[in-house]
Amino acid sequence: MTPAIYPIDFESKLGFDQVRSRLLNDCLGDLGRRHVEAIAFSSDAAVIRTALRRAVEFKNILLKGETFPLSAYADPSVYFDVIRIEDSFLEEEHFQDILAVLQSVLVIHRFLNGAKEEYPELFRLTEPVSLPASMVAAIESKFSDKGKIKDNASPELARIRKRLREEESRVRRLTDQIFRDSVGQSWVPEGATLTIRDGRVVIPILAEHKRKLRGFIMDESATGQTVYIEPAESLEANNEIRDLLHADRREVIRILKELTALLRQHLEAIKEACVFLGLIDFNRAKAKLALALDADMPAIADKPHLNWVIARHPLLYLSLKGKREVVPLTIDLPHDERFLLVSGPNAGGKSVCLKTVGLIQYMVQCGLLVPMYEQSTVGIYKKIFLDIGDQQSIENDLSTYSSHLKNMTFFLQHADADTLVLMDEMGSGTDPNFGGGIAEAILASLLEKKVWGVATTHYYNLKLFASNRRDIRNGSMQFDTRKLQPLFQLEIGKPGSSFALEIARKTGLPHATIECAEQIIGKELTGLETLMKTVADEKLQVQRSQRELADKERKLNEERQRYQRLSNEIEGKKKEIIDKAKTEASTLLKETNREIEKTIRHIRENKAEKKETRKVRQGLVQLADKVQPQVTKPTAPPQVLKEGDKVRLIGQEVTGTLVSIKDKQAVIEFGSARTTVKLNQLVRSDLVEPTSVSKARALGVDVMRKQSSFVSTLDLRGKRAEEVVAELDRFLDDAILLSQGELRILHGKGEGVLRKIVRDRLKTVKEVASFADEHVDRGGAGITVVVLK
Repeated sequence: MTPAIYPIDFESKLGFDQVRSRLLNDCLGDLGRRHVEAIAFSSDAAVIRTALRRAVEFKNILLKGETFPLSAYADPSVYFDVIRIEDSFLEEEHFQDILAVLQSVLVIHRFLNGAKEEYPELFRLTEPVSLPASMVAAIESKFSDKGKIKDNASPELARIRKRLREEESRVRRLTDQIFRDSVGQSWVPEGATLTIRDGRVVIPILAEHKRKLRGFIMDESATGQTVYIEPAESLEANNEIRDLLHADRREVIRILKELTALLRQHLEAIKEACVFLGLIDFNRAKAKLALALDADMPAIADKPHLNWVIARHPLLYLSLKGKREVVPLTIDLPHDERFLLVSGPNAGGKSVCLKTVGLIQYMVQCGLLVPMYEQSTVGIYKKIFLDIGDQQSIENDLSTYSSHLKNMTFFLQHADADTLVLMDEMGSGTDPNFGGGIAEAILASLLEKKVWGVATTHYYNLKLFASNRRDIRNGSMQFDTRKLQPLFQLEIGKPGSSFALEIARKTGLPHATIECAEQIIGKELTGLETLMKTVADEKLQVQRSQRELADKERKLNEERQRYQRLSNEIEGKKKEIIDKAKTEASTLLKETNREIEKTIRHIRENKAEKKETRKVRQGLVQLADKVQPQVTKPTAPPQVLKEGDKVRLIGQEVTGTLVSIKDKQAVIEFGSARTTVKLNQLVRSDLVEPTSVSKARALGVDVMRKQSSFVSTLDLRGKRAEEVVAELDRFLDDAILLSQGELRILHGKGEGVLRKIVRDRLKTVKEVASFADEHVDRGGAGITVVVLK
């Protein structure tokens, strides 16, 4: 029968043995470790999906920090042989091991039963579990918190232990009295106390006084200076205690036999519970590995398929975690292009690419989550064959190349459309001309059998072969030719260069040697290498430009969103202020109307008497003051003026020089003219907020020249439509800058095209208060009169 995995050391070659080792370390007990050791390659899509979903569910349990038992995962199967024997019993400490496991099973069972909708696949693991909670409760009731049989485990045990306590208390009282008497006689060493020897209470007596105390010598000190005597008076009581201890042990054994018989009765249910606990521990270890790998569950196809997005080599990811990023692999092999031939420089990542495909595919078909984008699709293969590394064998008289050929022979004999083959450095190890030819023939045979696979090579004939066929794709590992270092990025669609000459230059090989090599290689091959290098450079440049463009577009979108947000806020505040002003104006208007009506009525009623009229007029003046808008007069900011300062009169824009200060008067020089003004009418020029004219000057605009040359009438007659808008905008900008009030625009009547363009534009300018036709006598519809705000 053809093996599903080839060769026999497949796992170690790909590094899966390290993955298995990590899983073993993450298990809490041997029950889970057995499942880890039993992990096997599966080609059943339904089984794989179930295993992956269980791992995902347990990963979610860990992420949520759910309360879940994390102890008592020990393996109690070592006690099963004892339990099976009739009339046998387990010791108290052994019961504690089994009881802890059974309690964990019940707690986990209750947890999953309460969360079966959230964790359906893990809940299904509980279905075979039929462990009686009553049995566990019966065993629990017999043991204390310290793991010992309770006094009330049976009436007989309760009676024995009560008698035992009474006898021990009587012996203690009797011995205490004799001890005090001995201390009074100075027979006891200084500082000594009652002690226990061979389970009996004894008194330490100095050796020279041992004949003075009636009793039995139970022991003596290492020096022989102290002997330990059991008083004759307590002998009978101690014998009674010894009998009671034996009775206690017999009763405990009887109870342990009953409990062992209870376990024997439910032994099959206990075995099922242990299997369940092992599966829980196993899935927990898989979830912990998934968290460490930042792994997800991809979509699983029932048939061979390979569409991976952002896949990372698991072991490389773990070893570099926290140090640097692992360059991800994105690979897509459709059904009509099911083989990938990867080429590129040495140490450029070709073998890592091959191992990433093999390890991830194997992990998925072993039911493990993998580090790739969850929208990826992983197909199911019935067989995976691998040829990688130096397989030289002295024992079997095989060279490296012979070993490769042996593997190729196996592939050709056993591979089919459901097989994934992974071949590293095809054709290497022998004469390149012959090795390349044989490799091409092997590749053609595999493609005829519709085998799926990934292979790496340096041979040009294989790259050309892949370029001329539709069922195999070229791929290249990218290389930065400026820095002369690999990028470890896979690009599918074109072959890669070995960059041998560039690497040789980087390593310091003499220039003359490199030139000689180029001549030996030949212009044709060197030219092809240069062409591939140029294409790679251009590709990298395009990618950099695309990244820069995407970054600029992102920043532009952020600025646009910020502008839109600020614009919306300003419009909202503007509307709020206008609504508030309208409300206040409406209130004031109503109040004014009421006062006026009241005034008119009051004058009529009093027949316009002077005194009453004066009183009413004062009321209207007060109302006018109330309605009058509050205008804050400009005040000079806090300042200290001194001679030589550049100053302005408050409200003016002309700047002069402060010549002198006397009391509250100041002499200002404006050019060649001098004037005297009050000091509080001056302000330092640098403290004044620039007006629109000042701002214009600051921007380099000659306002005086514009003022002198500005004409408030714009003649657009004879202009083309595309010229009108730009000229009209310049005219309006100058008018607004110079604070003009009224403008005239001559556009003529004609067909009304210019008139429409002008008026459409005026509608979009906020500074335009209104516009209308000129008076009929002065041009009518041929001229538009514009009033600025």
